[in-house]
Amino acid sequence: MEKKTKYMNPYLAGFLLGVLIVVAIYISGDGLGASGAVKAVVIKTVETVSPSSTQSLDYMKSYKATHPDDPLKSWLIFEIIGVIIGAFVSGLISDRLGFKIDKGEHITNKTRLVFALLGGFLFGIGSQFARGCTSGAALDGMAVYSVAGFLTFLSIFGTAYLLAYFFRKLWL
Repeated sequence: MEKKTKYMNPYLAGFLLGVLIVVAIYISGDGLGASGAVKAVVIKTVETVSPSSTQSLDYMKSYKATHPDDPLKSWLIFEIIGVIIGAFVSGLISDRLGFKIDKGEHITNKTRLVFALLGGFLFGIGSQFARGCTSGAALDGMAVYSVAGFLTFLSIFGTAYLLAYFFRKLWL
């Protein structure tokens, strides 16, 4: 007999996410978002390995001009650390801790991992074009009643809905 997996009620989770966004905006003046933390780590890494690159690349110069402090002091870094710790605790509490590749029965683990990495890479590039990930651009935008936030949200989920037909074999 297969053990039933425990998950949080999605309505409660969505409500708590909304509360968290409002609290983050109130306390920090900034919303949630993972892409800002990743950008801070990448820029600090490049700055450490090749300081001249940070001074010669326009993208990095503009980031350093608007973020003069050490990027690793950004509260977004601590947000991501909290997400990782929270995911670990959640998996521990719900007895879901472990490594498993979720996929459909019609594809191999290798294909699933390639698609996951490709999707993550494309999403990372897209977050730079959009000036934020889904959290920053859509959820935070909607929390402050930004038209761009609502359009981003509709674009993300609309595109996912349209493409789901073509990628369904990865899960079914």
